Amino acid sequence: MKGNVYRFTAGNYRSVFMVTEAGIFVTDPINPEAARWLESELSSRFDRPIKYMAYSHNHVDHVLGGEVFAEAGAVVVAQALAAEDIAWTQVPTASADITFDDFLEVELGSSTVELRYHGTNNGRGSVSMRFLPANVLYVVDWIVLGRMPYKNLIGYDIHGMIRSTEAVLAGPEFDLFVGGHGKSGKREDVERYLAYLKALYAAVRDGMLQGKTLDTLKSEIQLEEFKDLPMYREWLPMNVEGVYKTLVETSYFNFRPDIDAEF
Repeated sequence: MKGNVYRFTAGNYRSVFMVTEAGIFVTDPINPEAARWLESELSSRFDRPIKYMAYSHNHVDHVLGGEVFAEAGAVVVAQALAAEDIAWTQVPTASADITFDDFLEVELGSSTVELRYHGTNNGRGSVSMRFLPANVLYVVDWIVLGRMPYKNLIGYDIHGMIRSTEAVLAGPEFDLFVGGHGKSGKREDVERYLAYLKALYAAVRDGMLQGKTLDTLKSEIQLEEFKDLPMYREWLPMNVEGVYKTLVETSYFNFRPDIDAEF
């Protein structure tokens, strides 16, 4: 992708890995089959040990197969909440050897990986990873470029998605963004993604404040400026439903005397 940072694709999933003179840093294993294939390819192509494997967050569609890299000698890294959830729910994958709360810097040879927790956004313990000196930013699920956010935003916190994306844009500059799904891109692509989230949230909130039902909102909200995005027609009504559900369950719009909302 850039410098010593590579992307691994398995179906609709992407992870990244960084190759250094001191060894390899890999991210989400995705699943056991994908992890075994990647471990074998890394061994044959680079002939260097896998030193670290970092989970992006707790969701099982990204963390299964971690034992493949752990058994190969990798130190497993996760944000504390992700590690806790993986342990509590007994996910059949490798447990974390190193956990952190807000920030962790991992040095490997002449390269560095900066892992940052920006608060709730998708699942538990979801982080950004910045690979230096290539200056590649890797984020899974809560920033997706070139595609609509997933269906009805299951597992997402719309407030946190907006806040965390703002934090990424306010943080250190990055040369290339690589996501766990969708396309890679630049800063302006992340800015457009944020614009969509804000427009979606505002449209649902304002419609609810006007007394509109969920069915009405799903039929009326169009956000035409984003109609070029894949899955626009299929997933926009589901995105609307996801925000509506969040405003009911998290912000208790259904208990407000000025709003007639239920889910």
